[in-house]
Amino acid sequence: MVTHHTPGGIRPPFARYSHGVEVEAGARLMFCSGQLGIGSGDAIPEGAAEQTRLCFENIRVILQSAGMTLADIIRINGFVSDRAYLKDYMAARDEFTADPPPASTLMVVSGFAREEFKVEVEVVAAKE
Repeated sequence: MVTHHTPGGIRPPFARYSHGVEVEAGARLMFCSGQLGIGSGDAIPEGAAEQTRLCFENIRVILQSAGMTLADIIRINGFVSDRAYLKDYMAARDEFTADPPPASTLMVVSGFAREEFKVEVEVVAAKE
């Protein structure tokens, strides 16, 4: 159903991700909107790692509503508002990714809707 591709002949990934993920026809797809590091009670952790963990915990709940798990993630788009947050984001992200890891893109952006947000994560998941 899902095949991960990290072929030879090109530079290996910079971090823990696959260069490509192939999904066979017939799989259900879930597209999750970007999740920010904010809890259900509106609490926003200070650090980028904590915000990243909260993003993935929110994603876990969304996926569960469709009978999916974090292991079904095939693509991650991560956004941080400063290069200083890259290391913390990647370490926290790796706590939530399966093996082999999904395809992933990480971008540094100028900011989010509220200044206290440092991280936003959106995912695509697939399941038979």
